[in-house]
Amino acid sequence: QVQLVESGGRLVQPGGSLTLSCAASGRTFSDYAMAWFRQAPGKEREFVGCISWGGDRTLYATSVKGRFTISRDNAKNTVYLQMNTLKPEDTAAYYCAGDLTHYGDYDGAYDYWGQGTQVTVSS
Repeated sequence: QVQLVESGGRLVQPGGSLTLSCAASGRTFSDYAMAWFRQAPGKEREFVGCISWGGDRTLYATSVKGRFTISRDNAKNTVYLQMNTLKPEDTAAYYCAGDLTHYGDYDGAYDYWGQGTQVTVSS
């Protein structure tokens, strides 16, 4: 199995940028497709984007497409979420998730989750 630890969340002003990291340990990182989800207070968990095992494919939620970019460095066992042009509605706890066989937007299919990192977009 794999253990996931997110970092990089903080308070940022609207229009600003932020990069989240998710470091993996345990099983070979490239065995896992990876995804980012987020959850705002009082709302359901929401798909943000995902990246395939080798990093050659990505998929994004409509709400973040063109503003967020997912990348991975399998040599460093890390997946990143670069967030640009942040909006107050991006405020949420952000979670990375991994799975051996699933690549897509269904959170129920991901077996491994980090503890989350808080992103707050506010002036």
